[in-house]
Amino acid sequence: MYALVDCNNFYASCERVFNPSLNGKPIVVLSNNDGCVIARSNEAKALGIKMGAVAFQIQHIIRQHDIQVFSSNFLLYGDMSRRVMNILSAYSPNCEVYSIDECFLDLTGFDINFREYGSSIRNRVRKWTGLPVSVGIAPTKALAKAANRIAKKFSTLDGVHVIDTEEKRIKALKWLPIEDVWGIGRRYARKLQAMGVKTAYDFTQLPESLVRSFMTVVGWKLQKDLQGVPSIEMEVPEKKQSIATTRSFDRDYSIFDDLHERISTFTMMSAEKLREQKSMCQRLVVFIETNRFNEKEDFYSNSILLKLPFPTSSSLELVNFAVNGLKGIFRENKHYKRAGVILMDFVDANEYQPSLFFNSNPKHKNLMEAVDKLNSKYGKTLVRLASQDELMHKMRRRHLSKAYTTNFDELIEINI
Repeated sequence: MYALVDCNNFYASCERVFNPSLNGKPIVVLSNNDGCVIARSNEAKALGIKMGAVAFQIQHIIRQHDIQVFSSNFLLYGDMSRRVMNILSAYSPNCEVYSIDECFLDLTGFDINFREYGSSIRNRVRKWTGLPVSVGIAPTKALAKAANRIAKKFSTLDGVHVIDTEEKRIKALKWLPIEDVWGIGRRYARKLQAMGVKTAYDFTQLPESLVRSFMTVVGWKLQKDLQGVPSIEMEVPEKKQSIATTRSFDRDYSIFDDLHERISTFTMMSAEKLREQKSMCQRLVVFIETNRFNEKEDFYSNSILLKLPFPTSSSLELVNFAVNGLKGIFRENKHYKRAGVILMDFVDANEYQPSLFFNSNPKHKNLMEAVDKLNSKYGKTLVRLASQDELMHKMRRRHLSKAYTTNFDELIEINI
């Protein structure tokens, strides 16, 4: 059996944990630079707010219904996610963190009452973090997804649904529209609907050869999973093949020093992730863009790929390479709106073969380890380059809530 634990309206719920007066009120969370809606509470969904709605185009609805608006506070959401995943790790030795708010648990071999187990998970997460979750349990991962959707939809189930009989499996699949099946994207949904496939049950009745011919082995595995035959396995985390940090700016930048600071910060952020997975990179891309929607200026975009003389994970060396790349593509009298750094072509830091002539400075290894430890314990910007500002993220976030769990100066205050 597999369980899927999914936090309900995760971003909105994180905001409510530290501000209970928001309970029952419609909430939307906006993307970087407060551009568009990326999360909604059930109350906001009921008012017709769509995912991806452009913020300035729905201002009249926000004012009319007193919708509570928040800028994305990923520092808070990431920390709350980490707490939830830590709790879930006690419920199974094999967990797969599927996204920031979802986690699969492998319950193979568990001889337990699964409904009580799901309720225990739900209650503990709620009690220890304040976040509501739904739990779906079934013989396969795809069916656990379907069970979780049912647990969310029907309040009489108290947030837990177990598919443990053939009757429940068929009933769930006949209820689930094909476009809502996990792994069926819009393109396949349209094709399947054109073939008369309206529900997940209809999909399981298609000939295997037909599914495999136009949905490849991935679609075939999904079909088997929905039929109750475990085919989609738990995934083991793998090292990333590339690490990118890209951002739009809060305003247009035209001075080189401003871009220098941003590129240095983006490189530092990427290098930290590179060291976390114990890799070194051999190539690096820097790109910059002006505002493509600015009708008063021709759009300018340029990038440069640098092959490094030696593999390295040192922030000092990578920032030096990246800034040299920036100098090659920067043009005066332009107003830049977006930039980014991409690290790629990795080698394992433990299997690295040094070169006879050019190598990373060996002193940097211990230095970077010390920097990472300090920043991990006391904050991301405690130790930084002189070329960096204290602000890691320079974005327009006019509705940002506090960092309740990661900043002593912003701890929640209680009046007694």
